[in-house]
Amino acid sequence: MHENRETSGTSRSNQDRDQSEKANRRTADRHVSEESDRAVVPVNLSNKEGQPSAEIGEGRARAKENIAQFNTRPTQSGARVSQGLRGVRQVAMERRRERFTALLHHLSVDLLRDSFYALQRRAAPGVDGVRWNEYEAGLEDRLADLHRRVHRGAYRAQASRRVYIPKADGRQRPLGIAALEDKIVQQAVVTILNEIYEVDFLGFSYGFRPGRSPHQALDALSVGLHRKRVNWVLDADIRGFFDQMSHEWTMKFVQHRVADQRILRLIQKWLKAGVSEDGQWSETKVGTPQGAVVSPLLANVYLHYVFDLWVEAWRKKVAQGDVIVVRYADDRAPRAQRAEEGPMCVTA
Repeated sequence: MHENRETSGTSRSNQDRDQSEKANRRTADRHVSEESDRAVVPVNLSNKEGQPSAEIGEGRARAKENIAQFNTRPTQSGARVSQGLRGVRQVAMERRRERFTALLHHLSVDLLRDSFYALQRRAAPGVDGVRWNEYEAGLEDRLADLHRRVHRGAYRAQASRRVYIPKADGRQRPLGIAALEDKIVQQAVVTILNEIYEVDFLGFSYGFRPGRSPHQALDALSVGLHRKRVNWVLDADIRGFFDQMSHEWTMKFVQHRVADQRILRLIQKWLKAGVSEDGQWSETKVGTPQGAVVSPLLANVYLHYVFDLWVEAWRKKVAQGDVIVVRYADDRAPRAQRAEEGPMCVTA
């Protein structure tokens, strides 16, 4: 295990910020009044830059425009990554078993500012009642104070505000709306960790990743059905996945790559912050709030170790026919050539 410190870079230009703001305004959200923030997704990029894409295994053609040099790759918020974060990605690519011991110093005021401007302006407030435009007044002083609190360990995560939105089947989906400062810090940490996990994640994982979209997942599914020898399709969904994620195993999986105790403590704070519903606080022993900025990344890390690595090994070493997988967060559609292998790639 090595200590990985890279030189911090400069903040993005005003032009980049304007582009990010425009991209945010173009992002549709039918539940914008009650959903928390998700960062803006830029145009297509391969998650294995400079290497053969894992998508080739799913039958997707690899377009030239999807191959970019990582030193010009935008982050999920649309900002250009700093020189220091590019160094994190380079180390992650070169040393696949590296555990990063020094990541928090990348969480700078500049990154907090970029993270703030990546949030949805009209998103519902959390338990703090603070809206985006209210926080923008006196922003630099607020961010400087937030930065000091994070780095000296005085930052405290607040409970998520519980709201419900209707599902297509008539049931209610619970969401957790984080306080504004929690959203900012979560977005900053996600930006840092993406430099590691976008190297690790496999090509058939599409959900909530920079440069990837539901349309790409559907495209990969279509290509697999039409170009591969597929006779069986299984559409699987993990019931209540976000609500039932084990905190213990989530932290164990994150620690495969992250050894910076300060980053780990931040994640634990968010998992243990609890939920506030109708003014009543309740403890959260399992799960991560749907709607929180950090939740999609934690879910992808969890499923990377629980499902993706296993099914990748199984289809290469055990399956006798073609087995193709497309996963979007906790939804997945394994496809198999042989009938007996279809159920195996979900239930084994």
